[in-house]
Formats: sequence, structure tokens, C-alpha cells
Amino acid sequence: MFSWLGDANRTSNLSEPDWSDAPQERLSRGGHRVMSVFLGSIMVFGFLNNLLVLVLFCRFKTLRTPVNMLLLNISVSDMLVCVCGTTLSFASSLRSRWLYGRGGCMWYGFANSCFGIVSLISLSVLSYDRYSTLMVCNRRTPNYRRPLLAVGGSWLYSVAWTVPPLLGWSSYGLEGAGTSCSVTWTVRSPASHSYIICLFIFCLGLPVLVMVYCYGRLLYAVKQVGHIRRTAARRREFHILFMVVTTVVCYLLCWMPYGVVAMMATFGRPGLISPVASVIPSILAKSSTVINPVIYILMNKQFYRCFLILFHCKHHLTENGHTSMPSNTTVVQLNRRACDESPIATRPPKAKSCPADEEGNSGADPDKDEPVEPVEPPVLPEIS
Repeated sequence: MFSWLGDANRTSNLSEPDWSDAPQERLSRGGHRVMSVFLGSIMVFGFLNNLLVLVLFCRFKTLRTPVNMLLLNISVSDMLVCVCGTTLSFASSLRSRWLYGRGGCMWYGFANSCFGIVSLISLSVLSYDRYSTLMVCNRRTPNYRRPLLAVGGSWLYSVAWTVPPLLGWSSYGLEGAGTSCSVTWTVRSPASHSYIICLFIFCLGLPVLVMVYCYGRLLYAVKQVGHIRRTAARRREFHILFMVVTTVVCYLLCWMPYGVVAMMATFGRPGLISPVASVIPSILAKSSTVINPVIYILMNKQFYRCFLILFHCKHHLTENGHTSMPSNTTVVQLNRRACDESPIATRPPKAKSCPADEEGNSGADPDKDEPVEPVEPPVLPEIS
């Protein structure tokens, strides 16, 4: 079947003078087999991990909270990458050539870029949401408006940056060993250079800065708690420290090599980055579809409890999709401004504090806050 598609595509490509399905540099047959193993593993595990997230959302209604809409958006975009993109490059690697012609290459480049940027923007928005929960007073009633706007905005933002190559501002073409497609990094033209610079700044550099700033502030805030309570707060500090370091390191490991290699191929001397050398950063970027569910789902306490219940590793009674597991809402106290922006020191001892609600945990009772002493700041939720 694949050979028939390849013959048909080579025939159709003869009428396209600007298109060639021959890579600039070929991998050996063994190299293509190694690529096939990696791409096949990413395709299978990425699909299964993100499918598990969707199953948890469908099975447990307690997970359908406003902040978890961002996690769901990340899983949907990563699953679409596995289905619409990785499958094509996996099949092409098995045949050691691109099988789907110019139209398939443009679709692959657009779809992979679009879904990948949706995931990146969602990760940065999620970092800002976690940061803002420590600095902004939480509401007692769930507010789905802002998360849904963020989800819709991430898709519009992504489409706005991935459609231009289809309209002539840069273009999509073969990359690496000729079994996948992306933005044509090596084209030497002002239009291509301007697009790549904008893409790098607004779709990679800006999300990285947002994540580093928000998670840095989050870690600093949690460290301040450690000076107030040395036991429970210290455990929370190490948990959040591990989550923050893992998040930033995996993000940079997956995407920064690809961005750096792309910029070197664009602005470096011709031949500085060989097509074969660009294969590894491309695979690292695709591996984010496997890593994201592990970091953002299994490291989330509420998702992890539901995961254990789903596979009968933890025996709790469930009814109509709601778990009867107790809500262990823990609160931390931070030095921050009060809800009405007035200094906390001027507040009377019985001033109303911000409601505490665990991130992504709609089952928490907002009235069961830890008592606040008059000389201490208001209570805030733990970011799990």
C-alpha cells in the first residue's frame, strides 16, 4: 500500500517544479529503522497517555473543573499530533522516504506546528494560572469563562502563526532526512527570515519567559511559607520544587534544541546544520506528547487519585462518576496583598480572607479553611 502511494506521489510531483521529495541528505536504512522505532514509540505512548487523560475526564466528574480545561486542551492537542502528524512520519520512515507528496507535506507541517503551538501556549497559560492562584483571591463558585477563553485563544493564536506559510509568508517543506515536514528553515529570503524570527520570539521565547517567571515566583512564594511552618510547608516546598524543576527542564529539553537548531540553520552559514543532525531535535520535540501527560496529570494529586481508582489500585466508593475520597485541602500562608488591595496589617482580626480551594479540586469545601491568626496573612491553596 505504501509503495503504491509513493509511486503515485512521485508521478504527481513531476508536475510541480518547485517541489522535490528527495532529501538533501539520506539516512542509511538502519538509521531509518532507528527513527521508526522512536517515532512508533512516541506515537503509541503519546496516544495512550493522552487517551488516559480523556478517559479520566469522562469517568470522574470531579476533574471537570475550570483549571483542568487547560490540561484537557494540552492532551487534545498532543493526541492530534500523534494521530495527524506522527503517523505520517512513522510510515515514511518505514519506507525511507516521504510518501504523501507536496499536499501531504504542507498538511503535516501545518498540523504539527499548529497543534504543537497550542500545547506550548497552553503550558505557559497553565503556569500563569498556577502563579495567579497564589496572588489573586479565589472565587467560591467555579468560573469557566476565563479558562475557556484561554483555550479558544490558544487555538486562534496558533492558527494565526501557522496559516501564513500556506499563504506565502515562508513555506512548509521537507526537513531532516526527508521523512517529515516543517517550516523551510534554510530558505534565504527576507520573508522567510522575518517569519522565522517572529515565530521564534512569539511561539517559543515568550512562552519560555512566562513559564520561568511564573514558576520562579511560585517557588519563591513557597519558600517563604517554609519560614512560617517548618514541617508540612517544607514537604510542600519539596513537592512543588520537584514539579517546577521537572516542568521547566522537560520543556526546555523538548523544545529548545529544536528552536536553536532551526535558528542556526536559518542564520548560520550554509551547511552548518546537516539535515541528518536536525533529526534528533525533531524527535525530542515530538516526545513532548508523551512527557506532558506524565508531568501535568500524574504529578497532579487529584488526577493521580482518580488514576488509582480507575485501575482499582485504590478502593473508594464511587457514585455517578464522583469519587467519595476525602478532600484534603491544604492551605499555605503567604505575604501578599488582601483581596481589596488594602494592606493586611490594617485589617481587623476577623477580616474575611480569600477562600481556599485546591487547584483543580472542585470537591473541596471552601468553608473548611484553616483558622487565620490575626497577625498572619490570609490563607491560600497549595498548588499540587
